[in-house]
Amino acid sequence: MLLAATHSVSGGSEIRRADSPRLVDLVHATQNSVDRLNAQRDGLAAQVDSTHGASAGTALAAMLARAGELAGEAGLDPVHGAGLVVTLSDAQRDANGRFPRDASPDDLVVHQQDIQAVLNALWSAGAEAIQMQDQRIIGTSAPRCVGNTLLLNGRTYSPPYTITAIGDANAMRAALAAAPLVTLYKQYVVRFGLGYREQTQTDITVAGYTGPVRMRYAQPVGPVGY
Repeated sequence: MLLAATHSVSGGSEIRRADSPRLVDLVHATQNSVDRLNAQRDGLAAQVDSTHGASAGTALAAMLARAGELAGEAGLDPVHGAGLVVTLSDAQRDANGRFPRDASPDDLVVHQQDIQAVLNALWSAGAEAIQMQDQRIIGTSAPRCVGNTLLLNGRTYSPPYTITAIGDANAMRAALAAAPLVTLYKQYVVRFGLGYREQTQTDITVAGYTGPVRMRYAQPVGPVGY
């Protein structure tokens, strides 16, 4: 009975084969993997130390110093100087409390494309910093129309919309005069009473951006077909 049970379990082969894995071998293999990963970790830590210093405090100080150097270019620091202030506003009723008869509701309000046209013209003229309402405009800022209000970085604003730009005021005025969409808006100013004003100022202040600066981007979820 014992021999028959052994034959049934072994299937005709040896129960204790020389090539079967042993627990001690598995432990040794795992330990070797851990040692290899520890060595890799130590190498990366040495690389960080050699780049930023020999301590975590030194590394953090170096990263903060680098962040401080980039803060100005990223729009995080306030800026002041000479520049131009542009104000856009919705149409106002005339003395009789009426709008032009042939005007549609869309003709009487400032739209996203109007604001974007002004911003693009100012950037093209070399504006150093731009602020809209009380917020700094940076690379990730996107003014959006929501009904008759404006959404900017999660906050809503009502007209008038004030755009403050630091830079060469004459160059920015010329860029605004040459921008086709700004020219179209000015035609609506004459025809339907929209508001538009440019003011040159010798000392204005543009706030630093205070919102989150974490970048978000899309990632492919599978093979891309062409």
